Amino acid sequence: MKFKKWTWVLLLAAIVSLVLAGCGGSKDSKSGGESKKDEEKVFHFVNGDTIPTMDSSKATDEYAFQFLGATMEGLYRLGEDGTPVEGIAKSHEVSDDGLTWTFHLRENAKWSNGDPVTAHDFVYAWRRAVDPNTGSEYGPYMMNGVIKNAEEVSTGKLPVEELGVRAEDDYTLVVELANPTPYFESLTTFGTFLPLNEKFVEEKGSDYATSSENLLFNGPYKLEKWKSTSEKWELVKNEDYWDADAVQMDRITFVVLKDTQTRVDLYEKGEVDRIDLASSQVDVYSSHEDFTVIPDTSVFYLKMNQVRNGNKTPLANLNIRKAIMMAFNKDDLVNEILNNGSLVATGLIPKDFVKVPSTGKDFREQNGDLAVYNPDKAKEYWEKGLKELGVDSLELEFLGGDTDTSKVMNEYLANQLEKNLPGLKINLKQVPFEQRLDLDDKQDYDIEFSGWGPDYLDPYTFLSLWVTDGGNNKMGYSNPKYDQLLKDAQTTLALDEDARYENFLEAEKVLFDDAAIAPVYQKGIAQLVRSKVGGVYKNPFGPTYEWKWAYVAD
Repeated sequence: MKFKKWTWVLLLAAIVSLVLAGCGGSKDSKSGGESKKDEEKVFHFVNGDTIPTMDSSKATDEYAFQFLGATMEGLYRLGEDGTPVEGIAKSHEVSDDGLTWTFHLRENAKWSNGDPVTAHDFVYAWRRAVDPNTGSEYGPYMMNGVIKNAEEVSTGKLPVEELGVRAEDDYTLVVELANPTPYFESLTTFGTFLPLNEKFVEEKGSDYATSSENLLFNGPYKLEKWKSTSEKWELVKNEDYWDADAVQMDRITFVVLKDTQTRVDLYEKGEVDRIDLASSQVDVYSSHEDFTVIPDTSVFYLKMNQVRNGNKTPLANLNIRKAIMMAFNKDDLVNEILNNGSLVATGLIPKDFVKVPSTGKDFREQNGDLAVYNPDKAKEYWEKGLKELGVDSLELEFLGGDTDTSKVMNEYLANQLEKNLPGLKINLKQVPFEQRLDLDDKQDYDIEFSGWGPDYLDPYTFLSLWVTDGGNNKMGYSNPKYDQLLKDAQTTLALDEDARYENFLEAEKVLFDDAAIAPVYQKGIAQLVRSKVGGVYKNPFGPTYEWKWAYVAD
């Protein structure tokens, strides 16, 4: 998913979700007070930005999927160890050929207006996600090549009724796949596959998902005091949730804070219970009893746009892209600017994400370092590229975020590029998250600092970003060999894990032979978290955190 913006079921054991704090039994307590059963159980958290949308068909980013995950429930949801656990589905069967999945739904699940959650809600939601009239980015991205006829429906070649999903009865959902998809169960935990109450959505029309009053919930919490521009909102326990007895928190409040010092000030005053630290604060707080570092499998990189406003950009030149990919010192960025446990990224697939079945090695170790800092080589490619373009200098726009850490990082990268590539001038354009998503969607930038967190446990969640004309490509990259490797991995090789991974390994090498993107770092998160925050899980993919089982610890 996009960031300001984890995979296959057989490999889930390789990734362990992290319990942020608290391993003991549930306790009833209030911040700063004595344990009392009648006191409200509340956590106060900080969010990095506003929530762009709460429409599951239109969500594309970290924050939308986080709060959809907290307030909604699909067929399955992620449990403590990152494996799918029962959600609206109680069980399922898969046909011998892997193409037909039959889900049996519980009959006690309700929407927050009292309506039952049925198989028809899933059919409506999935059809809506691939209906070209909806304009969903993630519907086609997640379903094309997975659900039968999804690609034909999303391109307008077939009506939505032909999508391979049907309600056999109110509580039996049958899904036909386009190809065997071993990780499909994990896909059903993701936000795009959430159900929708058709009557409610259609009655609300254009107002749907624009505010708390225009939303229905079927998950552990309800979202209150929210609209699309809100900088404060709350999660409130959903008493109508089928598993409400497992939800121990009464409320979790959120406030948008971009200024890192303000976050620390509020934490020290006891007004918030968890904050991410800026690099300048890590050394100060590394010995604090609440300090922790959370590893992550999100990868950040520079997108190099080859086509802008219908015209080729200088970044369509391979040597220019190779120069940029090698022209900035990632070690200094990770160790001095971020200083939060992040790792240097030398490829697209992150470290400690998946293992290659045939060797048992970590994917990143198996494929090696594909993009490293080399200023001398970068200068050589730069001079070749300028000569091929017939110019002696270039001016490029760098699109980045507007948070404190983003600004420092953007300036560092811009300075590195200008220093190591003579004749390059970088114009920084630093904007709020939602505006950056819009500019990315319009492909209106030259270089963009971007990132991706995996949506499921498989290399395809990263590699599929760059297929020709893909919904997340948005930079004009195209290589037929790359496209074919990924297509074969998802079709003819779908049930041959060894062969699939060989294609993935080769496809990643093609991507960096083309210098399509310039990897920067794999995310780490330095935090202060109060010891009372128990049962909050860091998900290996999908929503960043799981709050269903959160509790106030001693």
